[in-house]
Amino acid sequence: MNFRPQLHHFPLSPASRFIRLQLAEYQYDFELVHHLPWQRDEEFLAINPAGSLPVFQYNDEIVISGSRAISEWIEETRPDSRLLPGSSVQRAEIRRLLDWFDDKFYYEVGLPLLHERVIKRFESGTDASSFNIRTGLSNAQVHLGYLNWLTEQNSCLVGAQLSLADFSAAAQISILDYFGDVQWDKYPSAASWYMKIKSRPNFRDLLSDQLTGVAPSAHYSLLDF
Repeated sequence: MNFRPQLHHFPLSPASRFIRLQLAEYQYDFELVHHLPWQRDEEFLAINPAGSLPVFQYNDEIVISGSRAISEWIEETRPDSRLLPGSSVQRAEIRRLLDWFDDKFYYEVGLPLLHERVIKRFESGTDASSFNIRTGLSNAQVHLGYLNWLTEQNSCLVGAQLSLADFSAAAQISILDYFGDVQWDKYPSAASWYMKIKSRPNFRDLLSDQLTGVAPSAHYSLLDF
C-alpha cells in the first residue's frame, strides 16, 4: 500500500506555512494533519518527541522534524530544485534571511502576537495582554520597514529570482495579515512584493485557512489590497 506523504502542522504556524508553500511550489501530493500546539498528543510525540511543528512524514522510514531540516531535505532531493539559487554568496544571503524571519521575526513579532491572541485563549482561557500585543506590533513596524527596504532593492528578497527567503518571509507576514496587523500603505514596496507572492498558485490553500473561533481579517483572502 502506497503511503501518501503527510505534513503535521498547525494552520497559524508560520514554520508550517513555509513548508506548505515549498511543497506546493514543487507540486507535491501530500495531506495535512492538523495539530493544536496547546494539546498534548501522545501519538504525535511518538513521531517527534520535541512536540514541535512542522513534521514531514514522507514515508514509513523518512520522518523529518523542523522547518529548516524539512526545507533543506526538499531542496536536496528535488531534481528540479530552484529555491536556493545563485552563487555561494547568494545562497548564504538566502540562509541569512531564513534565520532572520524564522528566528528573529518569529520570536520578536509572530510568536508574541500568536500567543496573546490565540494560544493563551485556548490553552488557559486567560485574556490577552494589551502590553504584549503593543510590543509585538511595535516590533513588527521595525521588521516591516526592513522588509520594505529589501523589496525596494530587488524584485525578490535576494536578487531577481524567487527563493526560500521569500516563502519564509511571506509565511510570517501572512499571520500578521490574517489578523489585519499590517498597514500596507506604509510599506508600498513590501505590499507589491507580498501581492505577487500571495497571487501564486502555491498560496491558495493558505488563503482558505481558518481557525475555529479566530476569523481572518476581511482582506486576508483578497489578492489585491
